[in-house]
Amino acid sequence: MEVEQLEILTFLKDHVPFRWLPEEELSKVATEIDVSYFRAGATILEVGQTNSDIHIVRSGAVEIYLRNGELFNRLGEGGMFGQQSVLTKSPVRFPAKALDDTLIYFIPYALFIELFDRYERFSDFVELENNKRLSHTVTRRQDANELMTSPVNKLITREPVLISESATVKEAACLMSEEDISCLLVADAQDSVSMIGIMTDRDLRTRVIAQGLDYTTLVRHIMTPAPITIDSSHFVFEAMLTMLTHNVHHLPVLHLGKPVGVIGISDIIRYESHNSLFVVSSIFDAQSVEEISALIPDIHASFTRMVNEDANSHMIGSAMSVIGRSIKQRLLALAQEQLGEPPIPYCFLALGSMARDEQLVLTDQDNALILDDSYNAELHGEYFLKLARFVCDGLAECGYSYCTGNIMATNTRWRQPLSVWKGYFTEWIEQPTPESLLNSSIFFDLDGVWGQTEWADELTALIAKKAQASPHFLACLTRNAINRKPPLGFFKDFVVEKDGEHRNTINLKRRGTAPLSDLIRVYALAVGSTAQNSFERLDDIIAANILPPGRGPDLRDALEFISMVRIRHQALDLEADRVPDNNIEPEQISPFERRNLKDAFQIVANAQKFIVIKYPPNRRF
Repeated sequence: MEVEQLEILTFLKDHVPFRWLPEEELSKVATEIDVSYFRAGATILEVGQTNSDIHIVRSGAVEIYLRNGELFNRLGEGGMFGQQSVLTKSPVRFPAKALDDTLIYFIPYALFIELFDRYERFSDFVELENNKRLSHTVTRRQDANELMTSPVNKLITREPVLISESATVKEAACLMSEEDISCLLVADAQDSVSMIGIMTDRDLRTRVIAQGLDYTTLVRHIMTPAPITIDSSHFVFEAMLTMLTHNVHHLPVLHLGKPVGVIGISDIIRYESHNSLFVVSSIFDAQSVEEISALIPDIHASFTRMVNEDANSHMIGSAMSVIGRSIKQRLLALAQEQLGEPPIPYCFLALGSMARDEQLVLTDQDNALILDDSYNAELHGEYFLKLARFVCDGLAECGYSYCTGNIMATNTRWRQPLSVWKGYFTEWIEQPTPESLLNSSIFFDLDGVWGQTEWADELTALIAKKAQASPHFLACLTRNAINRKPPLGFFKDFVVEKDGEHRNTINLKRRGTAPLSDLIRVYALAVGSTAQNSFERLDDIIAANILPPGRGPDLRDALEFISMVRIRHQALDLEADRVPDNNIEPEQISPFERRNLKDAFQIVANAQKFIVIKYPPNRRF
């Protein structure tokens, strides 16, 4: 053995986990190790880099960072890093830099895996160190998740190809063949860089060949005008949701209003490992309610995969809400196939958690119908009752249980013309009663999922305008927002259910996320926000500066933590073939979660005390 290899062997004998290996194995490792030198400040590992070596610090110092630039760990002589990307065969997630002039030993993949498989003590050490890092990232899952931190422009592999709107479809097809692409961006005839539409290979099939059009047809006649786009600064997750929501397969990417590329589903799939895209695609392909309901296991699998891969609550809630909307949209399409085209325009509304993009796997259905003001009950009533029944019965069959409060489109009261809905909301705000305040907490979270969806936007704008101008209504709504208290006793111990089916448990929805959503809704209305999602509402609230310093971020952290405990609990139920619920037993969760849940609930309690001061329920206006 050469002198350098003897020095490596001596070093390994002095450091765990290598000193636990037999002499012959250490000698083999010493002969296969590579050595590299890095100057102070040099990058050793970059985010997204492919890595197949275990890194050992021979001398010097190395700093490991989270993706947001926060220092995570500092390693000295004998420190090991890079094992996560090797063990998971995934790109590097934690960048590493040399703090001082540093010498690094590299152990090749094949040799490391051999040691990992053969020597239990060695593998236990590596896995425990790796799990410490993984558990650390759970509290920072937004920083650690590829979908949440990768910008859309990272997916762009080539410049966009544009064609003039005055070109023929034959010229377009030839250009697509030459460039080996499946879509073209269509440019204004007077401005070659301004995109006015998009044309895909599907458009050629369905709008040209299937229709028997001449190949001299101009592109402008078969393109999709004003396509859905995304800005290059947005994240892959946002691109995924945009494609899910609008059911598009090609998404132009803009920078300063100009197209810089196009991303497709295949690009998203490289980052989206949870299969929610496939679930949505399967929903839209379903030809019956039975085929949709058969996808329930896939929906549950999508949910648990997202949880296990450290998605945050906003991502999970948004994806599950998109799946729920897709089911409603497909049911409405099937209903119209059976009943015929609607006699007048309408809008189908999603309410509550689905409208807020906060839906999970355990949920009932809250929905309603807005009808055109030309509605005549004698002429049109039967059609829309049948439509509502088809959709609500279909939702029940697909796992969305009937609303116990009858907040469904099958209820005549919630199947009304637009003018009636405007009258409802105006009366609820100007003349609040206990019943109307309860309705407000449900109907003020609304989203149009089918038909004249702009009517939903009209109602949202009406709500925001009138509520902001009514301190009396905000005070009344505050009274409702503080009715559900967080489950903390006088000495900050958990207060659990005393009897019944859920004895000795805490309902994390009723005592945690729901009170938070109620509080956030009041503040959002007070600042005139039209956002629906609680996190987006908090952004508007913080920007309006109506809370004491730090209170807004505290509320966000509390909502995220309570939501994730609830989400993980439901995922564990699904994996154990149990019916998921919202109830946890405090003694069955980790000390870390218990401690942080108490802190989160205390934030809720403090926020309820503050909002009473801000909008006193008993104050006369």
